[in-house]
Amino acid sequence: MKKLVTGLAPVVVLAAIAAWSTCRVVGAGDGVPGDRAWARAAAAVRAEHHAGELIVFAPRWVDPVGRLHLGDLIPIEMAARMDGDRYPVIWELSIRGARAPETHGLRPAWQRNVGGVVVRRFERPAAQIVTDLVAAAMAAPSSLQVSGLVARGPEVVLAEVGFEPHRCVQVVPSPGQEVSVTFPAVALGSALVGAVGLADVFMRRDVRTPIDLIVQVGGREVARARAGVDDGWVRWRGTTTPGTADVTFVVRAIDGAKARDRLACFAAEARR
Repeated sequence: MKKLVTGLAPVVVLAAIAAWSTCRVVGAGDGVPGDRAWARAAAAVRAEHHAGELIVFAPRWVDPVGRLHLGDLIPIEMAARMDGDRYPVIWELSIRGARAPETHGLRPAWQRNVGGVVVRRFERPAAQIVTDLVAAAMAAPSSLQVSGLVARGPEVVLAEVGFEPHRCVQVVPSPGQEVSVTFPAVALGSALVGAVGLADVFMRRDVRTPIDLIVQVGGREVARARAGVDDGWVRWRGTTTPGTADVTFVVRAIDGAKARDRLACFAAEARR
């Protein structure tokens, strides 16, 4: 009898785990707002929203649901933004207590819970842009100065980086090469702010080599950032002196001799 009980013990444990897992799956959707709640939350936003106000969703995986209801208020340039700092008003729709990175450290001016979808409105002074370097590259691509061997670019593209859209300058160094892209005579403020990442999920899957981005102003390094295949859109910031200077972005693959198809995408803004 003792051997029978001992033999049944693993079976009982497995049955208990299976029952617990079933309950977890069955209850996974409990407390998740449905389509009706999202429609009401979207209506609350539409009643007060003005053109040019940023709309974000939290957590990130709920973004497709939010866009289903409010996507017409999110133009492509807003969806592909470098960050949210240039927007003085941000609308956040969130569930399960999540918060969007764009509202980190901010206190809502207005808040309402609509059937489990929490709608918040934030107000703050917007960043003052002196020069948008992606826009500058788009307006005058021939002005960019490139050194090093490139497989492709530099060019302004709308890319997938970290499963999000971003408008950025993309350059693909040849294997084993370090590439420099210089923007001549850039009008600067007190800070140069930007982000970098590796584009194309399939390239990130096949080639796991990260990249370094070194940012130089007038030949002096002011910032650097490393972007790996799982890092997404990596933010960086450097201090600058107001005036005019050349700004250079150096793209370097770690273990560069083996690296290929490193679709390095970066964006930057000079701010007051």
